[in-house]
Amino acid sequence: EFIQAVDTEGVCDITKKIVNVDRAFGGRIGGYVAYRHGDTGFAGSININLQGSGGQSFGCFIVGGINITLVGEANDYVCKGMAGGEVAIMPPADLSADASECVLIGNTALYGATGGRLFVNGRAGERFSVRNSMADAVVEGVGDHCCEYMTGGCVVVLGPVGRNVGAGMTGGLGYFYD
Repeated sequence: EFIQAVDTEGVCDITKKIVNVDRAFGGRIGGYVAYRHGDTGFAGSININLQGSGGQSFGCFIVGGINITLVGEANDYVCKGMAGGEVAIMPPADLSADASECVLIGNTALYGATGGRLFVNGRAGERFSVRNSMADAVVEGVGDHCCEYMTGGCVVVLGPVGRNVGAGMTGGLGYFYD
């Protein structure tokens, strides 16, 4: 189903559960789309709805046309090397705590991202958007070193921000509501 949608530039909807040993989720999918259509040439849409805990490098290397929604949380390196597409991470609907107080993704998200969008309905660990080149992101709080060495893109943080924001940042935009 997925391969046919990529080959014909069609639409594919996938719903699955994920566990934290599922590392680098998105890498093979993004690689196949880029192999067939290049980084920005895919006119179709791959919509992936997941529930559970994403492992290391969740959403890595995805390209335009890939949309991933995760109800749960993910480990370090979320959206590493992302070139396009969209990732949204949110807590389960039955969460008894305030989502803006919960850390949903680990450290070093968007490392080396060159495009795409990341939305987190919760907080991120340290080094959020480090070495981000052109991705856009919205998150409800981050640890230390946010936007470190960032060269492009736009980051909006709607909650607490740790120390050392923008160290070595040479481009892009950061908006912080702390």
